[in-house]
Amino acid sequence: MTKEGPALNGPTLDPADWNELRRDAHRMIDDMVDYMAQLRDQPVWQSTPEVIRESFREDLPTQPTALATVYDDFTDRILPYSSGNAHPAFMGYVQGGGNAAGMLAEMLASTINSNCGGRDHVALDVERQITHWTRQIFDFPATATGIFVTGTSIANFIALVVARTAALGVESRRAGIAANNQKLTAYASRAAHGCVQQAMELAGLGSDALRLIPTDADHRIDLDALRVAIAADRKEGARPFFLVGSAGTVDVGAIDDLAALSAIAKAEGLWFHIDGALGALAVLSPELKPRFKGIEAADSIAFDFHKWGQVPYDAGFILVRDGDVHRATFAAPTSYLKRETRGLAGGSPWPCDFGPDLSRSFRALKTWFTLKVHGADRIGAAIAKSCALAEYLKAKIEAEPRLELLAPLGLNIVCFRYRAADPNEVNGTIVAELQERGMSAPSTTTINGALAIRACLINHRTQQQDIDALVSGVLSIGAEVTQQR
Repeated sequence: MTKEGPALNGPTLDPADWNELRRDAHRMIDDMVDYMAQLRDQPVWQSTPEVIRESFREDLPTQPTALATVYDDFTDRILPYSSGNAHPAFMGYVQGGGNAAGMLAEMLASTINSNCGGRDHVALDVERQITHWTRQIFDFPATATGIFVTGTSIANFIALVVARTAALGVESRRAGIAANNQKLTAYASRAAHGCVQQAMELAGLGSDALRLIPTDADHRIDLDALRVAIAADRKEGARPFFLVGSAGTVDVGAIDDLAALSAIAKAEGLWFHIDGALGALAVLSPELKPRFKGIEAADSIAFDFHKWGQVPYDAGFILVRDGDVHRATFAAPTSYLKRETRGLAGGSPWPCDFGPDLSRSFRALKTWFTLKVHGADRIGAAIAKSCALAEYLKAKIEAEPRLELLAPLGLNIVCFRYRAADPNEVNGTIVAELQERGMSAPSTTTINGALAIRACLINHRTQQQDIDALVSGVLSIGAEVTQQR
């Protein structure tokens, strides 16, 4: 120890015994493989006991604890109380189930510990390859650019900011949107995800400038109402600039008429963006792809590999047709981020030229592994299976007098309810009981004022037996609840 501070050859965080780490690591991998292999034998979800919650209020640890002890703590206090989205009976939200290859890739990525904001290293080449593959998936030109982000909420925000730059010019980055003295207006259906409204607020345009257009009987954006809204805004001196189409709405899985929206956007000079968080990757299925006609004409597409792509969280993606305006929106070279033609500072352009993040994890590796190990055709087949299961569930509901379908089947989301004198309360209780008993995990939504049991079928592990168990559970719990009233 020197007088000035700790010894120059002081502590490291590497293990003192690498063989001990190896034993612990093998145990963890074996346990996690067993966990994934035996998911169906476990409860879908169970509430975290208060004693466990209380245990996470402990003070900051200041002294070391053996890795094996910490891992035991994980298996006791964390592993049993996850949200359950990996389970085949999880049908609550638009959340993928992950996959084993992606799990292992995440470990490899953490070992390399790459910062994927920029500079010249192979992790960025992997991400560029994924960008190339997404161009092929959506039939985009070679000049299109894309980057990984946390999820579609941020991807939608990035698309909006790029569209704003396209409308106002790069100088708006410096002068701000107020300097242009233009009232920009954007358009999406009332069924669009709430992150679109949030993006308007974050971008400084304000949610009042977002026109939420009514939907038709199939829960798709009403094209006539859209045209009327655009014309009204132009008459009032506003500048329409951004149109959002939904490739699968979050409530019922409706797919907007993307081809018609593309034509309107082209005629009106609007940036055509597609929120594809739920359904965009369905184009990997040859039988589903025709339902997304027009997606190839978008100016930008936001989607998640961690949903129907089954990549472990998180792996959102934004794809932009005009790579030049995409880069012009975010590139901000500084002296400490100077690009060189050789050495580690080479490799320009960098991902930080296409989004707000400089510190970025190696999300591309788990996506690369997933696509390489399983192949696009197999993933597409798993997506098609989800939709076939939704059709099967719909048929079971229609064949059961005690159940009622509440919305058309758009893609892979089925909204229904148990018939009762006070249906909203009864169906809310049914869903809570299904979850708390660990039987199945649908969610709820509201359709035309009616509370619906919402089954979102997105997990590749879900099979027919899980649909049968859901219906059986709804009927048995529904009978219990109504008999008690």
